[in-house]
Amino acid sequence: MAQLGLTSDELLTTTRSVRRRLDLDRPVEPEIIEDCLRIALQAPSGSNAQGWHWIVVTDPTLRAGIAECYRRAALPYLDSREVELKAVDGPHAAAHQRVTDSARYLTDNMHRVPVLVLGCLAGDVEQIPAAYQAGYWGSLFPAAWSFMLALRARGLGSAWTTLHLQYAAEVAELLGIPAGYSQGVLLPVAYTLGTDFRPARREPLETVLHRDRW
Repeated sequence: MAQLGLTSDELLTTTRSVRRRLDLDRPVEPEIIEDCLRIALQAPSGSNAQGWHWIVVTDPTLRAGIAECYRRAALPYLDSREVELKAVDGPHAAAHQRVTDSARYLTDNMHRVPVLVLGCLAGDVEQIPAAYQAGYWGSLFPAAWSFMLALRARGLGSAWTTLHLQYAAEVAELLGIPAGYSQGVLLPVAYTLGTDFRPARREPLETVLHRDRW
């Protein structure tokens, strides 16, 4: 499969959450998704348990059902964000507004994204003590990020989304996810409109770096 030829540093610094630039009309070959997932399975997991499961959803009816759950959760959240943004001034206001606008675009078009990938993990998250939550999700999230990096290398993109989890039970019923597994992330996948992504603006390292003590 053709790749973009990015260096490792370029790949790590230009893999963005893609929303507006997802190509909603171009089909995605199943082989590419499987290839990227095989790479994702090389990620670390606690005790090498490899308790992850991946649901690749392409059926239009199922995608629409997931999108509806996502929309019901996302719209109230985005509306509240709009209220908060009216009180924000300074150089970050425009950036926050762009993110909110792109998130609303994805909410409106989630059903059109050609592939939705859900990452699940063995275990009932509601039964896991707070002190173990980081370790629990640490057995899924590195693999999901590896999946996004593999997509980027092949000219595809995604966005890390979790708002649907407000209705995780409905999504589980829709997709037949058995009891004893928790959903951790929803990744809408498509080819990107162009591949010229750049590093994002970030605060200088000096503002968040601490040596030995805070």
